[in-house]
Amino acid sequence: MSMRIVAGSQKGRSLKQLLDLSLRPTSGRVKEALFSMIADRLPDARVLDLYAGTGALGLEALSRGAREVIFVENQNSSLHILRENISRCGSTHDSTIIAQDVLTFLSTETLRREPTPFNLIFADPPYETADFLPLLTQLETSRRVDPDGLIIIEHFKKVSLPQEAGDLRQVRQSRYGDTMLTFYRMMETSKDIPCA
Repeated sequence: MSMRIVAGSQKGRSLKQLLDLSLRPTSGRVKEALFSMIADRLPDARVLDLYAGTGALGLEALSRGAREVIFVENQNSSLHILRENISRCGSTHDSTIIAQDVLTFLSTETLRREPTPFNLIFADPPYETADFLPLLTQLETSRRVDPDGLIIIEHFKKVSLPQEAGDLRQVRQSRYGDTMLTFYRMMETSKDIPCA
């Protein structure tokens, strides 16, 4: 199985996918819509790709001009393919893989020592995830979100996410079939983004 980079310097590049049918990669339709919405934020962005899987979101960001992506993934089967996809795209110099559980990573000093905050954070946790408050709380307390940064969470449409988590505020939701994208920003800088 394969999917491709949609646009940018690696447009058309084939990415290897997991054969595990229980896993749900971001569909081409959702990916295209998401990257159209955040196109102006991508150039020179520092990106954190949580639950990175095969790296499709982070590698799309790099193709479209992001400066650096940190991929966080702890499943061995995904890590093998993630490394292969980064190599396929020639992105080893601007990619870092953290082989760790996401919540553990967000609560460690490793993250707090990061020299600069992240402009974009993608989170695509397992579809059975129902409680997103721990993830949002850890992101908020880590203080690694740029004041003008954006957090995008992909989740099942029937799962309700909190409007606020500490200083994080929900600013947009967009639905694509069974998939929902929910956007958060830091409250002191957030401005409402019209819903799609």
